[in-house]
Amino acid sequence: MHKIPVSALVLIHTADLQVLIMERADKSGYWQSVTGSIELGETPYQAAIREVKEETGLDALQFDFQDWQASNVYEIYPHWRHRYAPGVVENTEHLFGLMLPNTMPVQLAPDEHVQYQWVDWREAAQRVFSWTNVDALKRLGEKYQLSL
Repeated sequence: MHKIPVSALVLIHTADLQVLIMERADKSGYWQSVTGSIELGETPYQAAIREVKEETGLDALQFDFQDWQASNVYEIYPHWRHRYAPGVVENTEHLFGLMLPNTMPVQLAPDEHVQYQWVDWREAAQRVFSWTNVDALKRLGEKYQLSL
C-alpha cells in the first residue's frame, strides 16, 4: 500500500529550547524531528500523537502538545518516491510542537532511528536535513522572539 502524501512533523523541545533530534536508520547522517505520514482515516493531529509514541515512546497528551496550525508543501526526495503512488511528488507536512518539562530519555524505534540527541534549537537547525524541519525550528524560535 502506498503512503498518503500528508504528514506530521513534531518538534519536541523544552522551555529553554533544547530540541530532540534523531538520526535516521535508513540514511546515516540524516537528522530530523519526529515525522511521519498519516494513515488511512487519520488526521494529521492523530498522526502526530501516534508518531511521537512510535518514535520516542512518549505520550504527547501527557505534555504540552500544540497544533501550530501551519504546514509546508515540499517535493518528496526521489529516493523515497517509491513509497507513494506513481506520479506523487509532493507532500503536505503539518507542524506540531511538544514541550516537555526537561530533556528526558526516549525509546527509539530501531527500524526508524539509530540515535538521538538533545541540542540547542539553533544547532538543531544546522543539523536537520530537511528545509521544512529548519522552518519548524525557525517558527519555534519566533514564538520566543528569537532568530536563527
